[in-house]
Amino acid sequence: MNNFNTVFRGYDKDEVKAYLDNVIKEYETLLNSKKQADKEIIDLKKKLEYYENLESTLNRALFSAESAGDDIKKMARREAESLINEAKKNANRIINDALIKAEKASDSADRLRRNTELLKRKLKRIIEAQLEVIEEMDRLEMKDEEY
Repeated sequence: MNNFNTVFRGYDKDEVKAYLDNVIKEYETLLNSKKQADKEIIDLKKKLEYYENLESTLNRALFSAESAGDDIKKMARREAESLINEAKKNANRIINDALIKAEKASDSADRLRRNTELLKRKLKRIIEAQLEVIEEMDRLEMKDEEY
C-alpha cells in the first residue's frame, strides 16, 4: 500500500490521482495481457482441435493402409498358390506327354529291331536259296561236263 502525504482536509489529491493513474495503467496492462493470453488459449485450442482431427484422420488412413496391405498380401498369396498349382499341373502334363512320347519311341525302336531281325532272316533265307541255286547250277554244270 502507498503512504500518501497528508494535506489540509486529507491526502494530497495529486499523489492519490497519480497513484490511481498507475493502478489503472497496471490494471489495463494486466487486462491486455489477460486478453492476449485468452486469445492465445483460443488459438491453441483451435490448433489442438485441428491436430486432434488430423491425428484421427491419420489413424484412420493408417488403419485403411494396413487393411489394404493385408488384403494385397492375401491376394498375392492366393495368386502365388494359383500360379504354383497351375505350374504343377503344367509340369505333370509335360511329364506325362514326355513319358507317352518316350514309350512310343521305345515301342517304335522295338518294332524297328523286330523288323530288322525279320528282314535279316528273310535276306538270309533268300541268300541261302540263291546259294543253293548257284550250287545246283554248279552240279548241273559238272554233270554236263561228264557227258
